[in-house]
Amino acid sequence: MVEIRIHGRGGQGAVLAGGILANALVQEGKHVIAIPSFGFERRGAPVASYLRFDEHPIRQMTNIYHPDCVLCIDPTVGRATNIFDGVRDRAVWIQTSAKPLGELEFSDQVAIVGLCDAVSIALDIFGRSITNTIMLGAFAQATGLVSLDALRSAIEESDFRDAGLRQNLEALELGYIETTVHVIQRKFAA
Repeated sequence: MVEIRIHGRGGQGAVLAGGILANALVQEGKHVIAIPSFGFERRGAPVASYLRFDEHPIRQMTNIYHPDCVLCIDPTVGRATNIFDGVRDRAVWIQTSAKPLGELEFSDQVAIVGLCDAVSIALDIFGRSITNTIMLGAFAQATGLVSLDALRSAIEESDFRDAGLRQNLEALELGYIETTVHVIQRKFAA
């Protein structure tokens, strides 16, 4: 089973990103549980969305406390919350950031880092910093856990059908192309 936690801020589409990713994974034959997190969050407040998938049916319906992957669609949310809380050894971290890897601090459990300057891409495409579909492309590039074709299809089936479909498909593609993947050489317990 693969467990993913998506971090963002209220209004950026972290929950929508989880739904699109879940749809794409189902299209590829996976069993998926997407767990959106709703509460007293307001626009701009840190939010998280959870997703787990497997080749077999999933019965676990809890939040994800020990993710294999952290997808962070906001460059600043890591200053407000510990996005690495509970990550497993050999975790994958996908982050929107204009900074190079050497300027970023991250957990010793992280083995793969995917970096994408999604804010700049979003400003070019949308005129505002909504990075969710861009970071889904980054997720596909950094993990290889879902195909770009399945993500395209899931976006086409989503609420973007009329408004913004072309832009969101372009955002997905650019997120995939513009993501740099770094493998971190560390020794992990066996």
